[in-house]
Amino acid sequence: MRGEMIDISPIGTKHAGCVNRLVNLLVQLLGKQIVFAPQNSIELDDTSEPQPDIALLKPRADFYRNSHPQPEDIFLLIEVADTTIIYDREIKIPLYAEANIPEVWLVDVNQEVIEVYRNPLQGVYQDVQKLVNNQALSILAFPDISINVSQIF
Repeated sequence: MRGEMIDISPIGTKHAGCVNRLVNLLVQLLGKQIVFAPQNSIELDDTSEPQPDIALLKPRADFYRNSHPQPEDIFLLIEVADTTIIYDREIKIPLYAEANIPEVWLVDVNQEVIEVYRNPLQGVYQDVQKLVNNQALSILAFPDISINVSQIF
């Protein structure tokens, strides 16, 4: 982040399983409406190329082969956290807000809670919600798609 190389803990089975479940669910729900980019780089600016667990991107003919996605290409970023929850919440989420990413989900696999961040304004998300088991969740860019939080865990 911000030009620094960050070492991250290895991905555990809870984390990996949740990412797999989310990718499978979102592919079924959204299909060709988006490009899925699991654990690939996005370019926020000249010094920052984080790798969110899942990025839902606007379709593009080259599937982002010629350049990394930019903030304007992103519908939704999803960070899945087990040991990295504080880092994701305090470092990555504000970075995404500064880049005006419209929506970010922070999926806490230990507490089975999804924090939804929307509507960035001057580097801060204005709308933050915590959703738990059996609550409905939608994607800002696809309001007709409804997901039950229990489908993710």
